[in-house]
Amino acid sequence: MSISTLPGLFISHGSPMLAIEPEQVGPALHRLSINLPRPRAIVVMSAHWESQALEVSTSSRPETWHDFGGFPRELYQLRYPAPGDAILAERMIQMLTHNGMPAHANSIRPRDHGVWMPLLHMYPEADIPVIQISLPVHFSAAQIYQVGQILAPLRHEQILLIGSGSITHNLAELSWTEEQASTPEWASGFRNWVVHQLNNDDFAAVLDWQQAPHVRRNHPTLEHLSPLFFAMGTGSRFSLVHSSFSLGALGMDLYRFD
Repeated sequence: MSISTLPGLFISHGSPMLAIEPEQVGPALHRLSINLPRPRAIVVMSAHWESQALEVSTSSRPETWHDFGGFPRELYQLRYPAPGDAILAERMIQMLTHNGMPAHANSIRPRDHGVWMPLLHMYPEADIPVIQISLPVHFSAAQIYQVGQILAPLRHEQILLIGSGSITHNLAELSWTEEQASTPEWASGFRNWVVHQLNNDDFAAVLDWQQAPHVRRNHPTLEHLSPLFFAMGTGSRFSLVHSSFSLGALGMDLYRFD
């Protein structure tokens, strides 16, 4: 069987409602998946697994975790029963540790919505092994980028690497009740700045995220931006797959790194 090289991806997963109200990004995720060679495994760093140390899920069958509240009942009935892959997970731990990034096994972590929600649109059959890697809270942007670099060789083995967060993420300033809310300049300006730097191969500027315009208004906390740094580490050639906004200021961009 031939082995194809897959890209690294950054996915803006948005509100949990994406699972049942796909808007523009759900079809974009589906189109992306059918245009890629079928992965033999998927590795995801999600904004929703913050940890003290770098951890890798080694569970053979992680539970689907509905790690949110106040949403419609049908959302809590969804499951994503894709298997794990303990052998690949242990290999990832070795790759990271041998490259100066000590990593630890976690056999009990359930699969949060930053993982299963976008994958419902990409691979709804849930028949591809999925491994989750944590987001250490004390890691700098450069360290998270390095994690992506260390795991990047897996792309050449038909393994899909994904950073799952959001290009903008200020829940306090979203228009929850206005269906056609306009996008404020502070959100579009930040998003456009990031894309401009990536288009010009200036990854260093994005890693120096403090200089970005309106960065703290778009990211009062950094966990939804950090998976972008991981995805950037997986490939050096950037391309924009999809761009849209939901609820006014919630960026739903999809990026590809080859």
